Amino acid sequence: MRILSGIQPTGTPHLGNYLGAIRNWVANQNEDSLYCVVDLHSLTGDIDPATLNANTRHLFAALLACGIDHDKCTLFIQSQVPWHSQLNWLLECVASYGELKRMTQFKEKADRQSGYRVGLLTYPVLMAADILLYQTTHVPVGDDQRQHLELARELAERFNNRYGQTFVVPEGMVPQFGGRVMDLQEPIRKMSKSVSSPQGSIDLFESESSIAKKIKRAVTDTDNEVKYDWESKRGLSNLLDIFGALTNRSPVEIAASYTRYGDLKADLTEALVETLTPIRLRYEDLLSDPAELARLATIGAGKAEPIAAETYRRASAAMGLLS
Repeated sequence: MRILSGIQPTGTPHLGNYLGAIRNWVANQNEDSLYCVVDLHSLTGDIDPATLNANTRHLFAALLACGIDHDKCTLFIQSQVPWHSQLNWLLECVASYGELKRMTQFKEKADRQSGYRVGLLTYPVLMAADILLYQTTHVPVGDDQRQHLELARELAERFNNRYGQTFVVPEGMVPQFGGRVMDLQEPIRKMSKSVSSPQGSIDLFESESSIAKKIKRAVTDTDNEVKYDWESKRGLSNLLDIFGALTNRSPVEIAASYTRYGDLKADLTEALVETLTPIRLRYEDLLSDPAELARLATIGAGKAEPIAAETYRRASAAMGLLS
């Protein structure tokens, strides 16, 4: 089984990124696991070059701080392996305009932008290239990414039928633990750096005092009954889900242990601080040594490159390109 997953460098990762994705990466890391910072995807928006550069380095450091071990798996930066862009073009010549235009995220983002970049339409093909380039068998995927995985599967099958067996058709992989972490102030939507209010999102590297304030102010309700019920108590249930993910306990079991919201929030704060403080200290240590970060990124790209190069060679030959 070969696993691949990527994350965009859109800013400091938050608690939702950690519980929903990164912690599962750590649990599943082995010699056939590949994880990448997908910096090329960030170019679909209007991002300052210096900001993208810093975000990429900081996210790479954050993944290491969270427990990704470059000796156990392959951790790399997407743009440092040029075969991603190469295969992207081949797959763009297999994909159709109609299927890209129907992608849900494209329709939502295009509605919010005037004069959107072509990359916003075609980036799902780059995502497919990311996956297929490594003959990936399994892709950890949440609800909002299932359509992109289906496109990767469709393009792999179409290419194989048209040009001969070249790509593994990947399967989705349900995360072991942790789910969608919701905004602390508006629990009807997931925690997000781009959408959440400052009080609704907890960054991985926040101070203990800031974490305590945000949990204390997190939306619950007025009846003060500690009960796990997403229908009537979304804010409280979100806190219970976070607590359960941090401690590997059932949120129903946790709810039964409390009679007051204040006590629950205090213990949740303690669990968050206990989990996030070592990550923050390791992150600060990594950022203090840019040369070491660059060295580790080079090692990761060096491990990914031979696999990617061989897949691209096979795909380009199958389409009739000279080697």
